[in-house]
Amino acid sequence: MAEVEQIDALVVGAGPAGLMAAEALSGAGRQVVIAEAKPSAGRKLLMAGKSGLNLTRAEPADRFVATYTEAEPWLRPMLQAFGQADVMAWAEALGQPVFTGSSGRVFPVSMKASPLLRAWLGRIRADLRLKWRWRGFAGDAFSFDTPAGPALLAPRVTVLALGGGSWARLGSDAAWLPWLAEKGVEIAPLAPSNMGFSVAWSDHMAKHFGAPVKGCALSVGDRSVRAEFVISERGVEGGGIYALSRAIREGGQLVLDLAPDLSLAEVTARLARPRGKASLATHLRKALSLTGARAALLNEWGRPLPGDAPALAALIKALPARLTGPRPIDEAISTAGGVSRVAVDDGLMLRALPGVFCAGEMLDWEAPTGGYLLTACLSTGLWAGQHAARYQSPAARR
Repeated sequence: MAEVEQIDALVVGAGPAGLMAAEALSGAGRQVVIAEAKPSAGRKLLMAGKSGLNLTRAEPADRFVATYTEAEPWLRPMLQAFGQADVMAWAEALGQPVFTGSSGRVFPVSMKASPLLRAWLGRIRADLRLKWRWRGFAGDAFSFDTPAGPALLAPRVTVLALGGGSWARLGSDAAWLPWLAEKGVEIAPLAPSNMGFSVAWSDHMAKHFGAPVKGCALSVGDRSVRAEFVISERGVEGGGIYALSRAIREGGQLVLDLAPDLSLAEVTARLARPRGKASLATHLRKALSLTGARAALLNEWGRPLPGDAPALAALIKALPARLTGPRPIDEAISTAGGVSRVAVDDGLMLRALPGVFCAGEMLDWEAPTGGYLLTACLSTGLWAGQHAARYQSPAARR
């Protein structure tokens, strides 16, 4: 068996939550070791930055916090301690000026994650050990597979920031679930969040794979969004779908309004115009500019199409989507579930494991894309790191 290395503070996971915890710990004078399973830090952050790193969202604080729904009372103090303005100031302090887009999303001017991550890693005073994969507990020690073989660490305090269960190839593989459960930690089952949905397409849809669907409103129950989504070979995905993914996952029916700028009466009146010898496709194009992907979806999910104008108009204004279920959790942008609220104290320390704190997406909260995910990872990481920095074991206090 490997010799146990005694250390002061351990952070497992070098994503945004883990790095924020490590910086808080080192800033408080603790000697920090960061153990990261992958060959480099922040891999999911870098992936998010490929399409423009959305840091946070510029909107009223109460509206921002309310987005976290039932987790809002739990996360509120953390988001108040390190919220949207703090995220912007943090990025600026790392030499990354930010701007706010028309939707309220906040991005670095560079739009990339790599310059921010490089500057951040250069500022954190910690021993970063790459390719150190946590393999569970060995008594009171943490067991790791490392490039030099098995290793055991015995820290005075620990922050776990291991992510959820999506994008396993980037590090979030949820391998930690059974190890914490065996220690008596209450864990809510993981579920995909901000994900696409499968569709059993007919053959005629193949030519639309990869096509964006624009000029469409999506709704589930009383919640509606006006946003694009994409038709893929596997189903539907993209911003509009992600915004409603939780409601759909929980059993809600996705309904499309293919003519959101027109009332039902206006659509009916336009469809009732004489079409002569024109085909229905031509009539829909001329009357409603209904072409391409939107027309294909009407045919895919609406056939047999009604012959009378009022019924066809009603279908165009409320087309039920035929989804067969969410895409696998590993394809999701994020996950719901994880370490439950009752499993941790107000400082995010595990009640079952004194001296071990949790942060980031491994906690049981859920949020949409648009800056909410990253902000909560940063704020919970800072919160856990600050409380961990002040922790002393009962033995040390005596």
